[in-house]
Order: sequence, then structure tokens, then C-alpha cells
Amino acid sequence: MRFLTAIAAACALLAAGLGAAPPAAASPASSTASSSAAASSAAASQADLPAPVACAGCWRPALNTSWQWQLSTVPAEPFLDVVMYDIDGFNATAATVRRLHETKAGRKVVCYLSAGSYEDWRPDAGAFPASVLGKPLDGWEGERWLDIRRYDGELGQIMRARLDMCKAKGFDAVEFDNVDGHTNDTGFPLTADDQLRYNAWLANEAHRRGLSAGLKNDIPQIPRLLPYFDWALNEQCWQYKECTTAQNGDYGYDQFVRAGKAVFTVEYKLSTSQFCSKSNAQNFNSLKKRLELDAYRVACR
Repeated sequence: MRFLTAIAAACALLAAGLGAAPPAAASPASSTASSSAAASSAAASQADLPAPVACAGCWRPALNTSWQWQLSTVPAEPFLDVVMYDIDGFNATAATVRRLHETKAGRKVVCYLSAGSYEDWRPDAGAFPASVLGKPLDGWEGERWLDIRRYDGELGQIMRARLDMCKAKGFDAVEFDNVDGHTNDTGFPLTADDQLRYNAWLANEAHRRGLSAGLKNDIPQIPRLLPYFDWALNEQCWQYKECTTAQNGDYGYDQFVRAGKAVFTVEYKLSTSQFCSKSNAQNFNSLKKRLELDAYRVACR
């Protein structure tokens, strides 16, 4: 549940990170993006990615799927009459997941995990070696960016254990948060290639456990990551005018929809009159939420 904290760097990655042409109407921030960020991502389109892991039994949400995103508190009965609940994987118990399933036929439950940041309040915080801990996340106390290049070692073991937890508690899917570190000041020289490899690895590990995988933000890498992820979730793409391919040039959430994969979006600052009609026209499942992601929600459809 993070804002895009480096819009300028992300704009630079449009052209450099994925071999894309500049958007037709680039934002003013794109002209101020650092040359070093662009240079570090120049070869991203050459990333050698593993084959996507098939998951015949994975849940894949319908394009029109009602949902609730509630992370700061654990949902309590009576639950909303929605098809999907996205909740904190650590705070929720197996009993909560079971009741969410039992109280509505066909309901699915998503396990929220931060895959790109260290959180000092989590029960597995002591397992993270100091060598993978980077700079603090701006505005989020107790969190630090991770060196995602280290997923073939201890970091990968931690993430596998977290996915095992999601599976053991009965979740149907995983939302991986903070998987756009390459566009932020993490303290590590992360490239777009590094992010592509890590995100593809995460989706494959979820599929190996029969869990559906959701791509969170990381909009410029949609074309490369679309084969790996089953659905997508975004924060504030209407506020930042970056939801669609028409807005961005070569990438957008309409590409998920065209592939038959559901898109879930949230806006915090815009009023529903400013984005709901546009979301509905794109066949997105959009909500108005508060930043703390409590029980409050206004659905666009």
C-alpha cells in the first residue's frame, strides 16, 4: 500500500527501462528524471527471464469482481458481500480466512505481503540479514527497502517461507507490495532488469504453491510481466494519469483487461466523480479508500 514515490524516475524508465518510445504527452516530471536512473535501466528489455510457471488450479478473478482491500485491521463479521477480500497475510489468522470462505460461496481471499521492503514489526524481521537492508521508505516508519538482487539466497528463503504461510492459512492469492524499488532511492543500484527478474520469480513461486499472483503498481513493466501475473492492483493511476496505454505510450492496465485479467485500482485523493466513470469504461474494479486502508470503501460499481 504505497504511493509511487519516484514519479520522475518512473517516467525515465518509460523510454529507457523497456525500450519504449516516449509517451505522446509526457509529464513535466519526465524531463527532470536523473540521467543515472535512465542509464541504469537502458538494457532492461534484454532481461533474461525464466519461463512462466503454469498454474492450472490457480484462481483467476473475472474482469468484473467485487472486492474489499482492508490491511490496517482484520475484517470482522458480518463481512461485506464481495467476491474478493485482500487482507494482511501476517495479521489474519487461518480462522479468519476460513470464515471468509464459509460466509460467501466462491469468495476468494488474497494474502498481502511486502516483498520489496523490510518491516521491523513482522515476526520474521530477525531473519533478514543486514546486507539486504537498504534505505528507509519515505514516510513509512519501520520499513526499509530490500536488495531484491539477493533472492537466490536468504531473501529468497524468507519470501518462500512467507508464501508457505499464505498457503497454510488457506489464502487463494498473493498481493506482492513494494515491487517497484528500481524506481525509488533504495540504497542499492537496482535496475529494471533486477526488478523484472525478481517480480517474475515471485509470481512463479506463488504459482508453484497454487496461489494466484497479483502485480502491484510497477506500471512500466506491465508488458514484460503480464505473462507471469494473473491480475493487477494499482494505487492512484488516475490521479497520476498513468492508467492506460493511451496515457503512457506502450504500457497500461488496459493490456491486462485485453488479456482477460482483472484490474483493481484505488484512489485516495480524487473524488469518485473524477475517476469512477473512467474506470468503469476501462472495465477496472475501482474503489475510493482512505490511505490507512481500513474498512471504509466506496465502490465504483
